Amino acid sequence: MGAIEPGIYKKILAVRQARSFDAGGLLMRFYSYMTNIGVVTMLTLSGYSFLMAGLVASTIALAVFLISPRIAKLIDRRGQSAVLPKAACLPVAGTAAMLACVAAHAPVEVLFPLAVLMGSAPSPQALVRARWTYLLRTGKLGAGSGAPSLHGVFSYEAVLDDIGFMVAPALSIFLASTIAPIAGMAFGIGAFAVGAALVTLSRSTEPVPGWTAAGDADGADAPVGLAADAAVLPAEGEAAEQAVRSKSIFRTSAVVRILFCLMFFLGAFFGALDTTTVSFAEELGNPNIASMALMMQAAMSVVMGFVFGMVRLPFRQSTQLVITAVLFGCAFACTAFIDSAPLLFLITVPASLFYAPFLITINATCEGAVPGSRFTEAITWVNAGITCGMTLGPTMAGAIVDGWGTLAAFKVGGAVVALTAVTALAFSGTLRRNVR
Repeated sequence: MGAIEPGIYKKILAVRQARSFDAGGLLMRFYSYMTNIGVVTMLTLSGYSFLMAGLVASTIALAVFLISPRIAKLIDRRGQSAVLPKAACLPVAGTAAMLACVAAHAPVEVLFPLAVLMGSAPSPQALVRARWTYLLRTGKLGAGSGAPSLHGVFSYEAVLDDIGFMVAPALSIFLASTIAPIAGMAFGIGAFAVGAALVTLSRSTEPVPGWTAAGDADGADAPVGLAADAAVLPAEGEAAEQAVRSKSIFRTSAVVRILFCLMFFLGAFFGALDTTTVSFAEELGNPNIASMALMMQAAMSVVMGFVFGMVRLPFRQSTQLVITAVLFGCAFACTAFIDSAPLLFLITVPASLFYAPFLITINATCEGAVPGSRFTEAITWVNAGITCGMTLGPTMAGAIVDGWGTLAAFKVGGAVVALTAVTALAFSGTLRRNVR
């Protein structure tokens, strides 16, 4: 049986050094979570077509995939305070220009290059988790019972992710519909700017570029081993490490690629599930069914994430990932059998118990597979997977609903989410060899 640590969140909240960057990271999250639905709402309320709004939102997601990991790589190499202020200017400038163009009803062609700037925002989840990892793995918070565990920290961050994911889109829609179409995204970019400033000013917790911790070479991918060699052979090790660091962690780490795929399937499924649930509720003549189901799923995930953070499982990290991926994939694959409102609730709400543990173990597995000096880039790649999936999912579900009906969309969604279990099982050997 695993050990239970009921005081883990008290330890986390007692870390005074983390309060500033954690608050900043939460504010930055609001922008990232409201961007997709916020842009679509803003453009459609301003008179642009749903097709154009979707294309602009997809452009933002594509920029996240292509640009954000490269910014994260630069942050790992030069430090957060050196790169973040300049990198934050890109989405701030892009969003401000987007708001001005939308208010002036500019041609839609003008919005696409601005969407690229909006999608180049640094990942707040990666910035915050990198700081926590640095503080704990280098012993900056001290040792013993006073310091929280990384497992607990990742659970805490997952709960904040869930809260942001629940609140930010709803807040964006509310502001856009009650004040002005641009109000939602204006609030989002304001929160992002304030959050980026808070994170940047927290200099004492900033990871030192190139840092490594004891144990980095134990069962990790090649970059970790090279980082360890550099400590033994300064000249040759430094040259070898530089050669690896010049390449993307996505290319050099098999684990990062596996986690990207898992997050892609997860994002594609939830993007499809949201769209299909709304369509199903409309067919039943009660749109409130969709909002009730989605809110209950989110609440269940928050509660389970909170509970999971207090449990220390007696399995190695790679095994935890496979177990949670199989439970998550099999539970949500049952959505293929939904054909009534009661089944919608009976299947999706209990299945949501496995979402937070799956997400937490993905982040912990990433931490155990890459050196600390590449963690920001690695987590950014992993989060890019869910962004790409959530862009594809609604489009896929919408096409299936239009062509074959809502029940067919549930079946396809169930097949997609089952791929998380299949992928984790298929690459369990790679995970076991390369994760501490």
